[in-house]
Amino acid sequence: MPAPLLIGSEIYRRSTYGPKHPLAIPRVSTALDLIRALGWMDPARYLDSPMASVEQLTRFHTPAYVAALQRAEATQQVDPADRDRHRIGADGNPVYREIFRRPATSAGGVMLAARLTAEQGGIVHVPGGGTHHGRADRASGFCYVNDAVLGLLTWLDAGLTNILYVDIDAHHGDGVQDAFHDDARVFTLSVHEGKRWPFTGAADDVAGGQARNFPLAEAASDTDMLAVLEHGILPIVAALRPQAIMLQFGADAIEEDPLSRLGMSNQAHWAVLRALKDAAPRFILLGGGGYNPWSVARCWAGAWGVLNGHNPPERLPEPAEAVLRALTFHRAAGRNPPEHWFTTLADAPRTRPLQDETRALLQNLLPVA
Repeated sequence: MPAPLLIGSEIYRRSTYGPKHPLAIPRVSTALDLIRALGWMDPARYLDSPMASVEQLTRFHTPAYVAALQRAEATQQVDPADRDRHRIGADGNPVYREIFRRPATSAGGVMLAARLTAEQGGIVHVPGGGTHHGRADRASGFCYVNDAVLGLLTWLDAGLTNILYVDIDAHHGDGVQDAFHDDARVFTLSVHEGKRWPFTGAADDVAGGQARNFPLAEAASDTDMLAVLEHGILPIVAALRPQAIMLQFGADAIEEDPLSRLGMSNQAHWAVLRALKDAAPRFILLGGGGYNPWSVARCWAGAWGVLNGHNPPERLPEPAEAVLRALTFHRAAGRNPPEHWFTTLADAPRTRPLQDETRALLQNLLPVA
């Protein structure tokens, strides 16, 4: 199998949804800088993400919606009709400088990863991907383009017929599940915080047999994620024997994230990654949510380490520490960050007793046909 590839772009650097938005923080650029500072970046295995064309985007999105995004970028404003119809400039989906180019670049990277793995197998990390809430004709949940759906469609167009999509973002992967609700070739699995926006993904929601959802209770820890991995995710992998796995790796389930109330460490994320990265001939790792710059960068950089067999150093080298010390965060957690956010990559494991809600989820699992 070829060595893992990393797809990134400089478009994410200094790109922001606005100073008061949760996505005011740098994420992809910081993760890439951290990977470079750790000495883990082989230039021969780094690819610059192309920007998806209108034709590629309209494989899933409607032409009218794509045109509305282009108009919003060109004018830096939104027509009231476009706001009402496509939710651009509404519901936390602001007009910003790269409102078309940035999501089109994320989509281009994920579609490139799908093409490369379809042809030759292997592993590709696309931290700019993972915008799993986007709808065919509207923005949703900070997501303007659903790059995960477009990547999965690229695999289908290449002839794959048995694909598993796994999503461990704190928010249910509703846009992806709904896109493939009636397609037996794609099975979607989401582990997320229950009773949180978008308030979908209940345990009994199986999307006609093509999905499994694991809504976790507030404060669910590494213990709960590892139990779901062992008794929920891995049995599904074994039953499906997929040709390809796409893993959405949102970092907002980590305890320090301001937009969820889960209580995990990045060790839980990396454990899921270790278990899945070699479970199919083709594997794509995406980014996703995550709204604390330190927890996101450390999680996603560490993920590239996991893919390449690198153990995180006990103390980060000075260049990597400098990347993390240069970050600012205008929420309460950023006023007095703990020292280990600057000096380590790996969180201490967060293990608590298995929650009753998680135990009940796993006891009532439906078999996969």
